[in-house]
Amino acid sequence: MWPASRKSKPKQSQNLLGKQTLLQRTYKRVLKSFKKKDIYLTLGQAHLPEVKKELPGFPKKNFSVEPALRDTAPAIGLMALRLYKQDPDSSMIILSSDHYIKDEKAFNRTMKAAEKAIRKYPNYTGVLGVNPTYPETGYGYIKIGKQVDKFGKIPVFQVKKFVEKPDLKTAQGYLKKWNYLWNSGNFIWRTKHLLDLFKKHQPAIYKKFKQLEPHIDKASWPAQLKKINPTIKKISIDYAILEKTDKIFCLPAQFDWTDVGHWRSVKEILSETAEQNVVLGKHLGVDTNNSLIYNLSNKLVTTAGIDNMVIVATDDAILVVSKDKAQEVKKIVKELKKKKLDKYL
Repeated sequence: MWPASRKSKPKQSQNLLGKQTLLQRTYKRVLKSFKKKDIYLTLGQAHLPEVKKELPGFPKKNFSVEPALRDTAPAIGLMALRLYKQDPDSSMIILSSDHYIKDEKAFNRTMKAAEKAIRKYPNYTGVLGVNPTYPETGYGYIKIGKQVDKFGKIPVFQVKKFVEKPDLKTAQGYLKKWNYLWNSGNFIWRTKHLLDLFKKHQPAIYKKFKQLEPHIDKASWPAQLKKINPTIKKISIDYAILEKTDKIFCLPAQFDWTDVGHWRSVKEILSETAEQNVVLGKHLGVDTNNSLIYNLSNKLVTTAGIDNMVIVATDDAILVVSKDKAQEVKKIVKELKKKKLDKYL
C-alpha cells in the first residue's frame, strides 16, 4: 500500500476505506462476535502508541507487544502461550487487522461455526477459505477434499494441500474448479494443540517459549520478553506449522472477503462498477475511466486519457501503476530499500 503505508504508520492504521482505519473497522466487527475481554492484539513495540490512540478503550492487559518483530509464528505462539497459561482449555482464532468484510452477520455465523468445529476436532488446525471471484496471483490457495462435517449451514472440508501464490494461468485454472479457495490467513486452534505443534515442528522456538512461561503475567515479563524475544527465529506460521501438519480442516467463509493488500483491492471495495472512478482528494480528470486516484497531498492531480490505472499522491511521493499490476508495488519498495532511500519508507 505504498506510498500511503509507511513503517511509522502501516496500512492497518490508515483510513484507506473511509473515516475509520482498517484496525478500527476490524475491532468494531470482532466486538460483535466476541466479548471485549476475549479479544487480544499482537503488535510491535513501535506501533503501540499509534494503536492506543486508535483503540482508546482496548484493555491494556490484552496487548501482546513484541520488542522485535519475528514474523507471524512467534507472535501467534506467544499469544497461545499466554492464553494457555490463563486457561488450559482455551481456543483461539487468528484474524488479520487489514481485512475488509462487508457482511458482518455472516462473519459472526462463521465465527460460531469455527468455535464449534475446533471444540469437536481439538487436535486439528482450522483455516478459513474464501471462494475466489477472480484469478488473484497475490494470494495463497487451499485445495480442499471431501466434506467431513457441517455446523448449521456451514460445511467443513478436509484440507488436501496449501498452494503458494500461483502465476496467472494457474490462478485462472483454479477459478474454474470448486475445490480451490483463497487462503484468508485466518486460523483456528486449541492453544494446547498449537503449542504441541511448536514443540514437535519448531523445538528451538518452543524452548524459548518455555523460558518465558514462568514470567507470564508477572512483573518480570517485560524484561524477560525484551531479552528473549529478539533471539527467537523469524518465521511465518505457514512455514513453521501449517506446511508441517496434515490434520487441517477448512471452513469456507460465508461472506465477501478482501485482503486490503494492494491498491486494486481498495478500488474494488469503493467502486460500485468496474468502469467507475474512485477519487479521494483534489483531482481534475478528462477521459479518465476505471481508475483510482488517491490524492493525500495538497497538490492538484490531473489526468487525461487513462484507463485502469492507480495514482496515489502523498506530500513526498507519487505512485502511478496499472490496476492489474498493483502487486508490483512491492518491487518498488524493494528497490527503495536497495537504494537506501529510507526517507520514503
